Amino acid sequence: MFGRPLALFFAAGLGLAAAQSAPKATPDGAPAGVPQPQAAKPLSPEMRGDIFMARKMYREAIEAFREGSPKDPVLLNKIGIGHHQLMELDQARKSYEQAIKAKPTYVEALNNLGTVYYAKKNPRRAITWYNRALKIAPEESRSASIYMNLGTAYFARKRYEDATKAYQTAMRLDPEVFERHSNYGVMLEERSVEERGKYHFYLAKLYAKGGRNELALQYLRKALEEGFRDKKLGEEPEFAALKDTDEFKKLLALEPRVL
Repeated sequence: MFGRPLALFFAAGLGLAAAQSAPKATPDGAPAGVPQPQAAKPLSPEMRGDIFMARKMYREAIEAFREGSPKDPVLLNKIGIGHHQLMELDQARKSYEQAIKAKPTYVEALNNLGTVYYAKKNPRRAITWYNRALKIAPEESRSASIYMNLGTAYFARKRYEDATKAYQTAMRLDPEVFERHSNYGVMLEERSVEERGKYHFYLAKLYAKGGRNELALQYLRKALEEGFRDKKLGEEPEFAALKDTDEFKKLLALEPRVL
């Protein structure tokens, strides 16, 4: 006669135990004690801007960077690059100048300001800004790009000896500086040379002097294809080690079609 109530008691006890052992629900309905996926951390304005820059959405990148601190030199420099990519050179210049005002030793912004003046056909002022950047970081690997830019500006002013020295320093700091085609970064590289044939001829001599014969021949071919001509080309001392190679002889005998 006690069987049913006792059974009910045990059933009630087991139910209570089960209820006590079951995890309590959190306010959002999820079981307590069970790891929950964390909400994604929102991207900073700089991170969002970088993503837009990588996608070449420069206008959107500028807007994203502007949501950050207006006194952050890194953001100001990146805003300048966005305008630079859109060829809005005056806006780019102002942003770089603001970045330099916020951080006078900002090498990347100093270099980028130089590239603005080069793009505005003012290589003399470009040289001034490149040299200011190099005064701060004369022997760092990142300075290879600045020496390359400096050489290009000297080249535009037909100061070929100075250009050669700058290019040699660039290659010493980074042997691949002329081969590396970087995407979006905080330091811009200027490669738009009007006298491209002569420019590639000078690079050919630099590579030949450094014993990098394959690249020397590659740039010599580019120079000839771009219309460079020099009757004494075969007598250049830098090409002494190449004179007897079949590739060099073919280039001398070749009349390439100007591209």
